[in-house]
Amino acid sequence: MESRNVTTPFGRRSMTLALLAGQFISGEVAPGRSADKWKLFRALCEAKPRLGITERALAVLNALLSFYPENVLSGEAGLVVFPSNAQLSRRAHGMAEATLRRHLALLVESGLITRKDSPNGKRYARKSRSGAIDEAFGFSLAPLLARADEIERLAAEVEAERLELRRLRERLTLCRRDIAKLIEVAIDESVPGDWAAVEEKFRSHIASLPRVPSVGELGPVVEKIESLRGLIANELKTRIKRPHVSGNPDQTERHIQSSKPESLHESEPRSGDRPVEKSNQAVQPASKTNRSFPLAMVLKACPEIVIYGPGGTIRSWPDLMIAAATVRTMLRVDPSAYQDACQVLGPENAGTLVACILERAEHINSAGGYLRDLTGRARRGIFSLGPMLMALMRANQGAGRKAG
Repeated sequence: MESRNVTTPFGRRSMTLALLAGQFISGEVAPGRSADKWKLFRALCEAKPRLGITERALAVLNALLSFYPENVLSGEAGLVVFPSNAQLSRRAHGMAEATLRRHLALLVESGLITRKDSPNGKRYARKSRSGAIDEAFGFSLAPLLARADEIERLAAEVEAERLELRRLRERLTLCRRDIAKLIEVAIDESVPGDWAAVEEKFRSHIASLPRVPSVGELGPVVEKIESLRGLIANELKTRIKRPHVSGNPDQTERHIQSSKPESLHESEPRSGDRPVEKSNQAVQPASKTNRSFPLAMVLKACPEIVIYGPGGTIRSWPDLMIAAATVRTMLRVDPSAYQDACQVLGPENAGTLVACILERAEHINSAGGYLRDLTGRARRGIFSLGPMLMALMRANQGAGRKAG
């Protein structure tokens, strides 16, 4: 910007439009206007990206504010401080004088302070006979007070942008985790599809982000990745439902084996029952009289599985099925063992059983062997899922009371 060394009502100094603007702003402080100087300084620290202020310049402004005797900036009390460069340097943590001059100039150019020069260019105060400051020459803080509303607004915008950026990063983290799990499940379960291409598309979205993305750059990418996650989840939901679709009404029932509501223990074989001994005997369809356990009850008994659902939550049975497939892979349960459980217990109860196994995983040596054993007992009619859920609910409630 072109400047000239001219004599003005504000002193003889190299003058620019920015300096003139700062001088004019100084006269715009409304009568009675005041602001807490340290609160305003904190807002300025938040708004510095919008104002183009460096941290070193803020350190100099902090030093200038420390020379203002009151905590509240007020035009009625005068807004000029007049420390020497040596004094400023000490309060700016020993900043070199050349560096100090440079950052003072930046504060002036930014319209946060103005110079009020004396006739001889020195900084000092002229006092009246009563000892009160009559007139001071140095740096005026009037622009800072005049722009207080603007600075606080910019600080609020920066804070809102930071919160939005953090929210987008959390969404991105959840999506990355979910997509990685879903693709792993799809490949492990041999679900038809070009999963390598899906994974490559996912990685290309991630690679398109800069190292430090802004809200405007991160938002569209997160939306694309969430859309991709939705497509993968819908495909897996379809594949989970498809193998169990049949024209047989018995097979379309929810195959959830449970004891009578009043029973709290695993049922023993009744006298009229003949347990199935041969493993190759056809699986008998579950009875129509069996009831389905509420999803809320399952999640209360097995809270550990919730984080494996799409987006880190479970809102429906398909969400639980996806989480169970993920956990099944994590626990190294053979696909055939899980498929057998789905055929004997029904897909929803098989998913519930996996959730129960996850809840007690640290006490189980072989999750796959345990699942096969329970499936075999259910096939013979000597295992009920209800008592297991009730026991886990009591255990979790007891743990909650102890923690409280």
